[in-house]
Amino acid sequence: MPKLKIGELQDDKPVKVSTELPAAVHRDLIAYAEALTREGGQVVEPTKLIAPMLARFMATDRGFSKLKREGHVPAAGEGK
Repeated sequence: MPKLKIGELQDDKPVKVSTELPAAVHRDLIAYAEALTREGGQVVEPTKLIAPMLARFMATDRGFSKLKREGHVPAAGEGK
């Protein structure tokens, strides 16, 4: 089985966000959570995958990383 990009989820203070997902994305989240459970034995709520997936996406986006390095994007926590 291929290694999944999302591993063990960290316990962090959450910020509540409400959004709508396309049904296909929700089905994929459920399937991903099931695969993660089979791979690591850790039962995961599908919605708990959204934050680490977004974080992983932003961390690997070269354009976004470049903007952050150049100071064009506020550092974490500076947006308010």
